[in-house]
Amino acid sequence: MSFLRRLWKGERSDGLAACTALDVGTEFAKALVFEIDETGHGTVLGVGRKRQGLAHMQSGMVADIGAVVDNCAVALQEAEEMAGFRPGQVVIGIAGELVKGFTISRSQERKKPDLPISDAELQKLIDSVQHDALVEAERAITWETGLPNVDVRLVHAAVTGASIDGYPVTNPVGFQGRHVSIGIFNAFAPLVHLGALESVAAQLDLDLLEVVAEPYAVARVLGSEQVQQAGALFVDVGGGTTDVALVRSGGIEGTRMFALAGRAFTKSLADRLELPFPRAEALKIDYARGMDVERRDEIAAIVADDVAVWAAGMELVLDELAAGELLPGRIYLCGGGSRLPEMAGALRQEGFWRHLPFSRPPEVTVMSPGMIETIADATDLLVDQQDVTPLGLAYQAIELQAEQDPLDAALRRVLRAMKI
Repeated sequence: MSFLRRLWKGERSDGLAACTALDVGTEFAKALVFEIDETGHGTVLGVGRKRQGLAHMQSGMVADIGAVVDNCAVALQEAEEMAGFRPGQVVIGIAGELVKGFTISRSQERKKPDLPISDAELQKLIDSVQHDALVEAERAITWETGLPNVDVRLVHAAVTGASIDGYPVTNPVGFQGRHVSIGIFNAFAPLVHLGALESVAAQLDLDLLEVVAEPYAVARVLGSEQVQQAGALFVDVGGGTTDVALVRSGGIEGTRMFALAGRAFTKSLADRLELPFPRAEALKIDYARGMDVERRDEIAAIVADDVAVWAAGMELVLDELAAGELLPGRIYLCGGGSRLPEMAGALRQEGFWRHLPFSRPPEVTVMSPGMIETIADATDLLVDQQDVTPLGLAYQAIELQAEQDPLDAALRRVLRAMKI
């Protein structure tokens, strides 16, 4: 049993580890209460949801801490009553345009290749990568906000791979060689954004295990080796933002987010059909489910216009993520906003993918909870693509309590020393 597992406070009376995953979304606060067995598999025992008010969240970011706390408390109570217990710890997802996720790879030529690599040498390499990552995140967020000296904080970090003279290794320590390479994924966010979520956890009296960038969580939740090695694009269309993650060569290379998603589509329907926002939301959901709705042709035309704008945004994001290299041939779509069938259709259109570095037409798959092999749902309430993101957060909790490999342990030591 790992050191992390021994520190795990969310223990049930029967000895199983237990935790809560909290997805603080623009449209809904979603809570999952789950247990983790000794084999590293999770079982969801409680599910709770509470709709957020229009002024409570803006583009994936908390706008009213008190209101969001109240909404999360309702979702948590529902999940805890269903499960029959209250875990003390929580993993929370973070999203928003100013959350920056990217992988930096560094290669170092060793002057004495015959000497085995030491812990100190490995940590020095990791330290240089992390300093470069922080500088890059500060530059990007400062440029986007137009504000000088934005206080940026690390959300989370993970080693994506390491090699010596091109030979992949899981722990470089003890190996000989001239060229040592390491790749580390980092997610950064402005202090105001991260601090708001930390305040939510504190006011809910929960021990915050980790804040996780939601596109990272979604991209990690499919354990298929084929997906991880062949690569894929993961697109999470939520209420306030569309989150995109690129997986290539077994690791997450980067994430991007833009503020065009489900709520924008609803607002467009409300404005053009001159309807109250709640009524437009209900019509959009019924239309997405294929139900017979009034003014269906008008709704279809409005949705088609909005999805075309969304697809143009996706094209810009994917072109930036590609960085001149070929994109993987698989796209996985999830999130409540992706219920509209036009979303997947837009990604399959030749007019979309022809302008991007795909070697062939991408295979577009709408994700479902049943595709996640490491977490079972004992409630039978997790039924469609909107439930994938909170399950991804639950999977991150499972990874946290698993045995920590040497590279991750070295990374944690560097982060403690840097205090970021």
